[in-house]
Amino acid sequence: MRLLLDTHTLLWFALNDPQLSRTAASLIMDSANEKLVSPASYWEIAIKIGARKYALTRPYEIFMREAIDKNGFAYLHIEPRHTARLTTMAHHHKDPFDRLLVAQALAEGIAIVSVDAQLDAYGVTRLW
Repeated sequence: MRLLLDTHTLLWFALNDPQLSRTAASLIMDSANEKLVSPASYWEIAIKIGARKYALTRPYEIFMREAIDKNGFAYLHIEPRHTARLTTMAHHHKDPFDRLLVAQALAEGIAIVSVDAQLDAYGVTRLW
């Protein structure tokens, strides 16, 4: 199964945070699943670090390389067909990063691993 990780899911998995659900952790650890990370997520993390909303114990680039590459996650690059979805999507969610992740998941026909129940309003398959 192809899975798009929400930003908090990526962080919580990388940091071994207990907020990550058992179901989400199992899905991520299942080698049969393809785990995908959007540039929107690492962009959001960088912005929040710059705004002092997140703090990491390692430099950002090292942390991200370890979080994505060492865990065997793949990159889901942003394509015009993803952003085209944004032109017609309702504004159920104010966060532009989450809206882009939803657009990517819908365009790809894949599930998003997220605690955020607000995403359900878009008809995306959300696993948690």
